[in-house]
Amino acid sequence: MKFAIIGTGGVGGYFGARLHEAGEDVVFLARGQHLRALRENGLQLHSIDGDYHATTVSAHDQFPDMGTVDVVLVATKAWQVPEIAPDLQALLHKDTFVVPLQNGVEAADQLAKALGNERVVGGLCGVMAFIEAPGVIRHAAIEPFISFGERDGQRSERVQALDAVLSKCHAVQSKPTEDIAKAVWEKFLFISAFSGVGGVTRMPIGVLRSVPETRKLLDATLREVLALAQARGLGLDEQSIERAWKTFDALPSGGTASMQRDVMEGRPSELETQTGAIVRLAQKAKVSVPVNQFIYQSLRPTELQARRELEV
Repeated sequence: MKFAIIGTGGVGGYFGARLHEAGEDVVFLARGQHLRALRENGLQLHSIDGDYHATTVSAHDQFPDMGTVDVVLVATKAWQVPEIAPDLQALLHKDTFVVPLQNGVEAADQLAKALGNERVVGGLCGVMAFIEAPGVIRHAAIEPFISFGERDGQRSERVQALDAVLSKCHAVQSKPTEDIAKAVWEKFLFISAFSGVGGVTRMPIGVLRSVPETRKLLDATLREVLALAQARGLGLDEQSIERAWKTFDALPSGGTASMQRDVMEGRPSELETQTGAIVRLAQKAKVSVPVNQFIYQSLRPTELQARRELEV
């Protein structure tokens, strides 16, 4: 299979490197100094599961230059998906499919609107990784996985083919599922709480889980998202909360969410596609989410300032 990695940050860089390591044909979309480093020095991965250096990679900053591929892994920030979705047309041949790996719950619908529902396989991933330097990805925590499946629940040939490829990659768990909507929302429950509480407190997970007040705050945000998911007919339950806490308690004490890091460093973040989406979808479903609403309202000025829509 030939893969296009759209967004060579922590997520795209990690999984793209592992696919390259497994001998797959991989082409990367990147920008600026990161792109220059990829072209000059290749892609370097420093990982708790073993390092890898792809000494020569195909990297571009324009979609048409990437050529057509079999699978597109969309690893941009969630708020960028509507912007780049139409450009993905340049990568498609008659059988190409697109898999979103974002933290939110709306990317698959946004891609389907731009490309056609038949082009989209639902997806999500788990990994704590980031750009350490141009051309260098650091994987610091979480056993990396990609979960994916047809949005109608069918076990298709293309899902089986992707499973076969990912299963041979080092340090990547392949998790095909017949209920990708539930899987996406269960990941969203975890990451939105981590991002929101981390963003508003500016504290790492070790502090959030050990201070009684912030531990309660995390739990409250989880339970609001659970109520929203249940109101939308998703199959989440108390075990979803328990799994989120198991993950929180296993993370390195210094761990932070990517949205939190963007907030703290003054960059545009996924506030609107995480906590903002909770507030927006809860209003439609008539579900009360006061904790998430407080977090959203508290972080909104910072987000506007990062996007240069507010002068202080």
